[in-house]
Amino acid sequence: MADERIWAPWRLAYIKGDKKESAQDLSRLEFLPDAAPDCFLCQAAADPESPHRHVVQRGDAWIAVLNRYPYNNGHLLVAPLKHLSRLDELTQPERSALTEGVTRMIGLLEGVLRPEGFNVGLNLGHAAGAGLPGHLHWHIVPRWVGDTNFMPTLASVNVIPQSLDALWEMLTTALAGG
Repeated sequence: MADERIWAPWRLAYIKGDKKESAQDLSRLEFLPDAAPDCFLCQAAADPESPHRHVVQRGDAWIAVLNRYPYNNGHLLVAPLKHLSRLDELTQPERSALTEGVTRMIGLLEGVLRPEGFNVGLNLGHAAGAGLPGHLHWHIVPRWVGDTNFMPTLASVNVIPQSLDALWEMLTTALAGG
């Protein structure tokens, strides 16, 4: 059997690690009160128009961004605009707005990617697997029957067939009515 290559040059940024923005770059942003400037979700809330932040949509109380390290194609994060780490820190209107945001993003993904199901959830605290325990965020992971393959099983590698930039373009175009 001949060796096959998986050509994924956009993943080099993942392998090399993200370049941290300088304090000078971050100083130009207008952060919300109580934001954490080193938090990528707070940065996205302060700079939603920047394509490299991959903001899909920003609501009055929430923001949806592409996960930089997706479990599957279309993996989104929906987070409150406020830098909060606990559910009980959200007001009732914020909880309602976040539910609406999650629902809206699932509808968007259904229309654009046509998945057959979703995993939706959040990890509360570092011990529960939260990679960013200081800022609540819900994961929306589109799923298709048979979307697992030999790569995760044999090589501990997930193959995502689409770049984040291409997916961001598809989702934001769909939201704009295009």
